[in-house]
Amino acid sequence: MRDICLFRAPSNLGLRPLRPGHVPGTWRGPEALTKAGLVEALTPVAAVDLERPAYSAEPEPGTRLRNGHAIRRFNLDLADAVAKALGRGEWPLVIGGDCSVLLGALAAARQSGPVALVHVDGHSDFRHPGNYDANTTLGSAAGMDLALATGRGEPLLTEWPGVAGPLVADEAVMQIGERESRDPDFAWPDVNATAITRIDVFAARELGAVGVLEKTRAALARADCPYWLHLDVDVLDQRVMPAVDSPGSPGIDPDDLVAILSPLAKDQRCIGMDMTIYDPDLDPSGELARMLVSLLGRIVRLG
Repeated sequence: MRDICLFRAPSNLGLRPLRPGHVPGTWRGPEALTKAGLVEALTPVAAVDLERPAYSAEPEPGTRLRNGHAIRRFNLDLADAVAKALGRGEWPLVIGGDCSVLLGALAAARQSGPVALVHVDGHSDFRHPGNYDANTTLGSAAGMDLALATGRGEPLLTEWPGVAGPLVADEAVMQIGERESRDPDFAWPDVNATAITRIDVFAARELGAVGVLEKTRAALARADCPYWLHLDVDVLDQRVMPAVDSPGSPGIDPDDLVAILSPLAKDQRCIGMDMTIYDPDLDPSGELARMLVSLLGRIVRLG
């Protein structure tokens, strides 16, 4: 039995405001999930709470990323805490917050060598200055986390202490669940020209959970290194999980998601996981929080 170390990472720094004066509510996600029974479902050996960072929608000197400097500081703190848990032989589970927390998690995982990534998300999060005009548009890191993790973007969020090169190599990434890549106006088509292995939501539904798991395991075998799991809950259909900033359809069925991720989480090569983008402001009854706690418990009960 591996010991879970729970990290509550209350960040909304990587998200854009949806309207003037709006502050994205994902920072409240860890607290809302805790109230919904997260600790009881996971029984972690320890829980670490990171301090909520201040959010700003305005540009700042030295970066074209919204909250870029604060994102780096937050992720350096997260990386330090996660690295300590890994050093104790624990299995870190990071609860966000927005997707930018993936960077700190990977920065910690990379301290002991190369790492692969299973990126489960309704979007490929591959926005970078090569596919949009950073001079005219302020970037939001939550839509860029895979690009940043693979070394594309500002050094502020692509270069990390003790890590040579990108956090993860293209050929060591498995991306599952993208729902927009077949649209004629897909914003990040250059992801198709990379060595990233991709199963979009349409292919996932055709393959079924067993087929997706088989293809994922094959990609991880080629990478031949430990791996990290990233789960953005917007990979679920918006009819199941509307409490996210960018909901959409279709999505991966919750039972299929468990069937894919539970074996991957239990594999000894899996060194940790994060879950992101749940927004309690869009879930006033707390019903969706309880559903996510149940889903996560089914995925990560480690044996």
